[in-house]
Amino acid sequence: MERPQETLTGSVVGDEGVLSIDELARACGAETQWIIELVAVGVLEPEGPETSRWRFRAADLTCARRVARLQRDFDASLDAAAVMLDLLEQIEQLRTRLKQAGLDVD
Repeated sequence: MERPQETLTGSVVGDEGVLSIDELARACGAETQWIIELVAVGVLEPEGPETSRWRFRAADLTCARRVARLQRDFDASLDAAAVMLDLLEQIEQLRTRLKQAGLDVD
């Protein structure tokens, strides 16, 4: 039996601030209040003077999704997930520096 074809649509998100708070929340499957909390703890740094005019980049979407995954997988509070995210980013930076120095990181 032949499976019906599924069509996916999407948008390319670049480094310029293109996502509104509503679009970012929707892309993360979250409420806008959760995005506001991410900004409050310093995980996200939107462009724009007020919440209704905030704009987010592709990197913010990636970051927010990582936090959501950390919260889900480890039942972590927002503050704990923010610390985990920071530590993961530091590990990535150290691995990059080790590779640049010609050292094996695996």
